[in-house]
Amino acid sequence: MNAIAEIKQTERAAKLLNQAYECCKEYRHEFIMPEHLLLMMIDEFNFNKALNIFYSPYLLQGRLKEFLEGVERMPEDKEYEPEASEQMSKVIETALQSVVSSSAEALDETHLVKGILQLEDSWVCYLLKDSLNGKEPNFMSQLINFCDLDDQMDQEESKADGKATWQKLVTCMNDHYRQYNPLIGREQELKRTIQVLCRRDKNNPLHVGEPGVGKTALVWGLVRLIEEGKVPERLKGSKVYQLDMGTLLAGTQYRGDFENRIKQMMDGIQEAGDNNIVYIDEIHTLVGAGATGESAMDASNMLKPYLEAGSIRFIGSTTYEEYNRHFSRSKGLIRRFQQIDIAEPSVDETKNIIRQLQPRYEEFHGVKYSDEAISFAVDASARHVNDRFLPDKAIDLIDEAGAAMETEEDPRTIGKKEIADVLSKTCKVDALSEAEEDDYQQLESLANRMLSQIYGQDEAIRQVVEAVQMSRAGLSDDNKPLASLLFVGPTGVGKTEVARVLSKELGIALVRFDMSEYTEKHAVAKLIGSPAGYVGYEDGGLLTDAIRKSPNCVLLLDEIEKAHQDIYNILLQVMDYARLTDNKGRHADFRNVVLILTSNAGAQFASQAAIGFNSNTSRGDAMMKQIKKTFKPEFLNRLSGTVVFHDMDKQMATLILQKKLRELDARLETKNVKMTLSSDAFDHLLSEGFTAEYGAREMDRVISQKLKPLLMREILFGSLKHGGNITIGMKDGCISIG
Repeated sequence: MNAIAEIKQTERAAKLLNQAYECCKEYRHEFIMPEHLLLMMIDEFNFNKALNIFYSPYLLQGRLKEFLEGVERMPEDKEYEPEASEQMSKVIETALQSVVSSSAEALDETHLVKGILQLEDSWVCYLLKDSLNGKEPNFMSQLINFCDLDDQMDQEESKADGKATWQKLVTCMNDHYRQYNPLIGREQELKRTIQVLCRRDKNNPLHVGEPGVGKTALVWGLVRLIEEGKVPERLKGSKVYQLDMGTLLAGTQYRGDFENRIKQMMDGIQEAGDNNIVYIDEIHTLVGAGATGESAMDASNMLKPYLEAGSIRFIGSTTYEEYNRHFSRSKGLIRRFQQIDIAEPSVDETKNIIRQLQPRYEEFHGVKYSDEAISFAVDASARHVNDRFLPDKAIDLIDEAGAAMETEEDPRTIGKKEIADVLSKTCKVDALSEAEEDDYQQLESLANRMLSQIYGQDEAIRQVVEAVQMSRAGLSDDNKPLASLLFVGPTGVGKTEVARVLSKELGIALVRFDMSEYTEKHAVAKLIGSPAGYVGYEDGGLLTDAIRKSPNCVLLLDEIEKAHQDIYNILLQVMDYARLTDNKGRHADFRNVVLILTSNAGAQFASQAAIGFNSNTSRGDAMMKQIKKTFKPEFLNRLSGTVVFHDMDKQMATLILQKKLRELDARLETKNVKMTLSSDAFDHLLSEGFTAEYGAREMDRVISQKLKPLLMREILFGSLKHGGNITIGMKDGCISIG
């Protein structure tokens, strides 16, 4: 069917040939046959209408389907591409001869029908002639009349629409520029773009920048200047046409369709005027577009003659990532474009941009934005939204806040609180506390709330709370985590509990990694993702993904000394620059993270600290000495604090037991059970559960082994089936029901 690519086809004929190909694939036949084509013609409006005068289209359809069902099919698991059968090739050959002999402009449905009727020794020819009962000339004249009428109507619609075919493939930006936000700033980039467009050769600017920094806005700004006549004489009256690769590729099944469209479009733009400009957003999609199989011919190669000629100027835009991945492969394409970098605007520039856009959003949403809301939207989005870029992410924030206000009954002025509310919902960030002045009361009581839940570790709590309060006051370093703390102490004294209670009291997520899972060198790579070529590359990094999902969290790395040494190298840049790069080059931002590392290193040496009459070495000093041996100096130097947790003493144990019993009481309350514990029983649990060696976990074990089994039996099988009161006392040196 290659011959057909060399001659123009009407849309109707191209569609029928395409449908015949699809029909063949559906039946899984090896060859495209005229029977497939005739079956598809029956559903075509003009053919159906003409045939209906002589014979029932549905009877013919049934006979064709019956024939096709009997043709041998290809195996289901075999991949293949159908080819035209010998008879199908003859149909097309006859149709092409008809086109030439009739001086028609393009191959149409009528030529294909003639091709079928002139097939010799063919079942499909016999079937169609049998249906027409010798009235083939009458049928053909009816079909030609219906097709002509259809074409006339199409032409009239096209005239009414006022667009040539090529104009349907592009968007003239000059007609729509008023609908878009005006360009603010970017004077240097705009001046350079105009300068490149005025060159004699290689007059094609290429805008490269991150998504959301305003590459498309820059082109709309250029269009506005052209329409207002504020451009050099050479560009006055220019039309800027936006090219959409999706529209160009839609429905181009056959080799040659795509090339025809590009040629038709480029010739049309060339004829429309000398100074016309084509804007190609996401220009990297050109590389590879329209290429089939091993063919090196794609859209970028087809545009090269026009790029070389210089009569049509092109403006392209792409991101750095896509430029490196796709565009940079085509050296010939790079040579013809002049790269212009579009940098992300600063916070102050973004505030200026949004203040000038403010009236448009106020009018659209029917609200007012306060000055502090605009400033807060830019500052908060710059701080908290890490995977997107200004000004786009700040504009999104004020737009969303306006939309949220529309749902209220009485729209009012949008302040910091409304912006913070949107940010909290969309980014899982506790920005409300930053926006509300009265929230400082919550922060003031944070230490007391934590001290009421964790006993004897006042210094650890003081350092953690101070770090959080410092960041809220705006005094902490912006380019470091809120805090990087190393908790050291024996097991069961509350190191992990401090992190858990902190996340609960601040209302943020606790992201916990057990570092005993990362003892192997290769396991550490899982945190930032496997290198390219290794299993798991597509999965990304566990740590980087977790922080991108919850950028505002308490990150707990439990038992850090058990991990492989490589973990310390990864954490150096987290503690220093609050950023970690994964295996795909994406950044995770740790600026809103409280980093807590726990370690038992040195705990076993602490008990030896006070041996001897004149020893002045404390347990804490002994631990710190061992920590300095375990961790590298550059690692310890980057920590904002190292906190030594005390061993459990009698007073701490008493408070912990009371807390554990309160938790048990709350659980029993749901079963309508009230427990009373005698002082003897309390003292027994305390003496059994208090060991400096195992800490609070021993207390949990004693309650689980001595007290809970008694309650369990009574609740399931005894007097507490339906609730009630129970007294626990001592009998024969053991805990029992009193």
